[in-house]
Amino acid sequence: MTGKTSMRPSRAGVLPAGYAGIHGDIVELLDSARRSAARRVNALMTASYWAIGQRIVDAEQKGRRRAGYGEQLIQRLSIDLTARFGRGFSADNLENMRGFFLAYPPSAISETVSRKFDETGMARTSETASRKFDLSDLAQAFTLPWSAYVRLLSVKDSQARRFYEAHALRGGWSVRQLGRQIESQFYERTALSRNKAAVLAKAALPMPGDTVTADDAIKDPYVLEFLDLKDEYSESDLEAALTQRLEGFLLELGEGFTFVGRQRRLRIDQTWYRVDLLLFHRRLRCLVIIDLKLGSLTHADVGQMHMYCNYAKAHWALADENPPVGLILCADKGRALAQYALDGLPTQVMAANYRTVLPDAALLQRELEATRRQFEARQSSTARKGKS
Repeated sequence: MTGKTSMRPSRAGVLPAGYAGIHGDIVELLDSARRSAARRVNALMTASYWAIGQRIVDAEQKGRRRAGYGEQLIQRLSIDLTARFGRGFSADNLENMRGFFLAYPPSAISETVSRKFDETGMARTSETASRKFDLSDLAQAFTLPWSAYVRLLSVKDSQARRFYEAHALRGGWSVRQLGRQIESQFYERTALSRNKAAVLAKAALPMPGDTVTADDAIKDPYVLEFLDLKDEYSESDLEAALTQRLEGFLLELGEGFTFVGRQRRLRIDQTWYRVDLLLFHRRLRCLVIIDLKLGSLTHADVGQMHMYCNYAKAHWALADENPPVGLILCADKGRALAQYALDGLPTQVMAANYRTVLPDAALLQRELEATRRQFEARQSSTARKGKS
């Protein structure tokens, strides 16, 4: 019959014919819209972070006042901006913004957003890096998400950084894929390879977990922080809760731990790092560095912990103290892992003694799992109350 829609039964009642196609089309539309929204937010966020970095560098007089002044400036800005705008303006992230501007100076940005040239090819005015660009125009120069640029900043060689950026843009790499290529020294491997085409083709192949869903794009922690929004639970809130509980738990064990500091910062070359907890063990007479990871444990995490221990031995430990020991706590969803970094100790006897005195790793894993479950249950309950 004309003018009527054919119907078919379903568990939820009667649905029009072709419902699956309608539903799928709407899902695709919304996924696309959410990805597009995330891209636009990321572009504006990245542009604003570049402009913040520009202002920091200008305030430092292009680095001439960097010693002491720059660190004080960033620390004070972090406190004031966090109080005004919420998360996203930690000292580390402000350092990233400063480094981002230095890595992408106006001369490296598209002519349409950097300078206007006259017929001679010279700038019309004496404008330099102090010029403040329109954010909507500036956003066109940054098409990767901010988290990708943060990852690129770890590549110190500018030519290698441009290589990774170009291939990330050309291949549509996710941040995870970009990070994997940087860690595997893709640039160096390509340069040394006799069959560069094969190396490039292999790198373009995504691995399981590389695909970025609409949810991933919209719930990027950097995006949530920039918009001052919270997911079902915030990763930074979870990290703070786990760190606070672990601090209390270790001190409660009564096995000689004393508190030294939290979020202790250290600088190696031009890069700032921080350790979640720094304790001192009286029986072992050594510092204990504790680093919490909210993802899966990697070889890079272990190597970084050894770097922390070496730095602490050189700069934090006293002359009569034993070498520091590192403890990596991995709180990956559904699985916890605790691992001591003891390979840097002078003797195996000392390593064995450390293992005897320090808390059992399995005990710490159970505490991590219990604390995470409690935190998520509390956050879920709060979210339900907010919706009712």
